[in-house]
Amino acid sequence: MNSKSGKILLYIHGFGSSGKSGKAEILRNRFGDRIVAPSLSPIPELAVDTLEQIANCIQTSGQKLCLGGSSLGGYYATWLAEKFDAKAFLINPAVKPYNTLASRVGLNHSYYDFSNYEFTQHHIDFLKRYNVQKITPERYLVLLQSGDEVLDYTEALEKYEGATIDLEEGGTHGYEGFERKIEKIADFLGMTLQKTSL
Repeated sequence: MNSKSGKILLYIHGFGSSGKSGKAEILRNRFGDRIVAPSLSPIPELAVDTLEQIANCIQTSGQKLCLGGSSLGGYYATWLAEKFDAKAFLINPAVKPYNTLASRVGLNHSYYDFSNYEFTQHHIDFLKRYNVQKITPERYLVLLQSGDEVLDYTEALEKYEGATIDLEEGGTHGYEGFERKIEKIADFLGMTLQKTSL
């Protein structure tokens, strides 16, 4: 991390994804050394511990924490935003992952490192501990596409009422055309983008 005073973006990928996902790479290309996008364990306890350590490291280094998260990453980002008084952008965020991930209990296969891992009811119960009952709306930019085939986008509309909502018709859970939103994200977070080569 750059030691100069400023802002650092911690981007949190979704369930079964990694810090090398397409959205993470787009963010890396535009935010350069101002972004941290770790590959997290699919086990919630380990993921939360890693995220807390990174967030603490950013803040104790004298820099301002900014957050981003997709799907389950949006759920984690919401908890961190409230805990660390940070702004966050959320992409098709999971509102109740302890319900939507219930079907994933059992043996799962990682899309990125091809490993297998066990997801259990204990992990589902652990996720419930991180449900933020009352959000601070002004902290959030919420990017939604109504064509999300995994999550019901209306749950996010309700959860993040009063936040800055960007709702597009159609699209997918992965969020089509994410690169179109980078400048809006940077403006919301108050961060500077790297120039891209033509």
